[in-house]
Amino acid sequence: MKLFSKLLACIALVLTACAPQNNGNVYNVMSYGAVGDGVTDDAAAIQKAIDACSEAGGGQVVFPAGKTFLSGPVELKSNVDYHLEVNSVWRANPDESIYHLSAFKANEGEGMMWIWTKDTKNISITGQGTIDGNGIAFMGAELLDSYELKELADPGFDPRPHVLTLIGVNKLQIRDVTITNGAYWTVHLIGCYDASIIGISLLNNLKIRNGDGIDIDHSRKVRIADCYITSGDDCICLKNRREWEEYGPCQDITVTNCVMSGRSCAIKIGSENMDSISDVLIDNCVIKASNRGIGIQNRDEGTVTNVVFSNIIIEGYFFSDVWWGKAEPIYVTSYPRATSNHKDGNWRFPKGETEGRCGEVSNIWFRDIICNSENGSFIGGDVPEKVHDIYLENINMTLAKRTGYPGGVYDKRPCKGEGFINDKTYGVYIETASNISLRDVKVNNSLDNYGGEVKKINVR
Repeated sequence: MKLFSKLLACIALVLTACAPQNNGNVYNVMSYGAVGDGVTDDAAAIQKAIDACSEAGGGQVVFPAGKTFLSGPVELKSNVDYHLEVNSVWRANPDESIYHLSAFKANEGEGMMWIWTKDTKNISITGQGTIDGNGIAFMGAELLDSYELKELADPGFDPRPHVLTLIGVNKLQIRDVTITNGAYWTVHLIGCYDASIIGISLLNNLKIRNGDGIDIDHSRKVRIADCYITSGDDCICLKNRREWEEYGPCQDITVTNCVMSGRSCAIKIGSENMDSISDVLIDNCVIKASNRGIGIQNRDEGTVTNVVFSNIIIEGYFFSDVWWGKAEPIYVTSYPRATSNHKDGNWRFPKGETEGRCGEVSNIWFRDIICNSENGSFIGGDVPEKVHDIYLENINMTLAKRTGYPGGVYDKRPCKGEGFINDKTYGVYIETASNISLRDVKVNNSLDNYGGEVKKINVR
């Protein structure tokens, strides 16, 4: 009998050793079968740890220090802190065939989801580790100004994975982690409420197109602070994509104490905006070596109102036409999109429509901004009433040559008709707008093609 008891005790010890080891509410992914060698796909093991943690009422899923976890798509669950310890790496599997969850519903032409969640709550992503989108693995040949996009077998299906697609999350926090090498959009908040992104380093390759940093889409009560972002497209972008219209407007957004550098627009509102974007404060930021500094690029029927940009330093350079923008430090526009040539329209327009239309941009303030750029600022719309009540106060602009690009051009893309305006360089170029207030706007110029401090065309 004693021998039998000892045998049972031994079996119990073996079963305990083989079972996932959790310290309270802490779930180590390696206890659920993750290998962490950077070669084995650990997606199934990571998902098991997440599911167990969420089903137990919540806790922390840990990626231990010094390990690299390759994985395909993983779904995040509610009430979990996803914690990456020092020098841990969570890397996207480069096998394109495993990505089939669209980041935009039926529109499969703009990338798939890798790390994602939908209609969840109390999610945090923290730690001193790295989330690596493995972006270059999904690119074609490296060119002088960019990477080629691979030729797709089906033009309507792009397998490139977005890094974080966070849909309908109530109470979200991303803190301290490094996120890098996105193959497409990097951090995409859709319909999120009460979200904060604090102290992260988001370091994308500057040659990867569509490599947005943080996209705030149909979301409310969002705070971004103390972040360092490099991006091959927009660094921080506010928008309302048509695919997610059920989540309502984008409003109550703050961005502060961030340093950014991008090949398109460092801080952008638009171009996709089918709803309203309002009550936005962007303050105390530094923008370095970007193709455009601050941009409002309204191209759909939605509106942009009540936005303040203040205490910002902007450095603008010309880059190639692969990216929108012509080194405009401040850019405020509302133009309709180009007409669709598809008989049924396309997803960028309201259902059944083939003509683009754009909403108003109004009550926008720019205060206490220093600009060092190869080009001046641009304000314009399709009719004077579309862009109005725009205020520039205490703006100091230094215009000087820094690259070999010729200059003398402003970029209206995407729009109907000609996408560029070719003219001399002005401190502020205003085309078709109303009630534009310039107060204490100073221009220091060393350009040969300088036309003056302000040019106005059809301005009321």
